[in-house]
Amino acid sequence: MYPEYMVAPIRQDLVEAGFEQLMTPEEVDSALSTQTGTVLVAVNSVCGCAAAKARPALKMALSSSDKKPAKLVTVFAGMETEAVAKVREHMLPYPPSSPSIALFKDGELVHMIERYHIEGNDLMRIVDNLQGAFAEYC
Repeated sequence: MYPEYMVAPIRQDLVEAGFEQLMTPEEVDSALSTQTGTVLVAVNSVCGCAAAKARPALKMALSSSDKKPAKLVTVFAGMETEAVAKVREHMLPYPPSSPSIALFKDGELVHMIERYHIEGNDLMRIVDNLQGAFAEYC
């Protein structure tokens, strides 16, 4: 676990972009299991690729897309471990990865961006990847 003072501004980055912070497994299940429509999940992290690529790509893709997910949610790796574990259950068969981004439609995982897709790509490729998923599923 990280000190909250260190994590707070990183959490706030996505909250200010319209993401709801999920803190418990029950909140995760409520957002992902009973939701109709589309839900974008960001597994946030303190790592450099989250700061330099994942969060900026999420914000750019959302601000410049005509089609967008109905709901935006986030969990923070290394903090609310039970909520993160529950999100990762919903992301199976993909292995745990942070940062990562998943798109769900009607409770089913339809698009996944793992850490290696984030750290191994430039920012605009991640934005294009997200926008393509939004266009297809939202």
